Amino acid sequence: MNDPFASLSPSTLDAPRLEFALEIRLHFTRVQMIPDMPSGATRGAVYVDHGTFTGPKLRGKAVPNSGGDYALFRPDEVAAFDARYMLEEEDGTLILLHNRGFLWGREPDTMNKLRQWAFAGGASVPHAEYYLRAFPTFEVSKGKHDWLTRHVFIGIGERLPDGNRLRYYALL
Repeated sequence: MNDPFASLSPSTLDAPRLEFALEIRLHFTRVQMIPDMPSGATRGAVYVDHGTFTGPKLRGKAVPNSGGDYALFRPDEVAAFDARYMLEEEDGTLILLHNRGFLWGREPDTMNKLRQWAFAGGASVPHAEYYLRAFPTFEVSKGKHDWLTRHVFIGIGERLPDGNRLRYYALL
């Protein structure tokens, strides 16, 4: 079985262990919104234009126009994101990434500042002012990269002016 983490000590009930797996940098420039839904929420859609990913055991690019992030901006000022898009490893392997998670501000006005930054060219918002965490799953053919389908991953993200940067860690 191909597993880049096989030689590492596994997590225990009292001592979870994380190991860096990959970093993804995605660029989104196309945005659509469904505002004022009956639930009080707004649905946003941002589409993947391009991006790259790197890690100790894989590297490649996001497939342009292969999907996007369909965040639900809830009335409680939490954005619940649900993204799907294809990654292409340098060896040609296609990987479907399904990324879900949450974005919320640590201060009452942070989400408004993030919206202004993302959609209206406002000032950048320091990473320490918001929580952007993800729990991705991967689909890939049997072979060299199928280890992605056998681990639990968590991601820590950073909002950037034209997209996101996420670092993913495997729970050993």
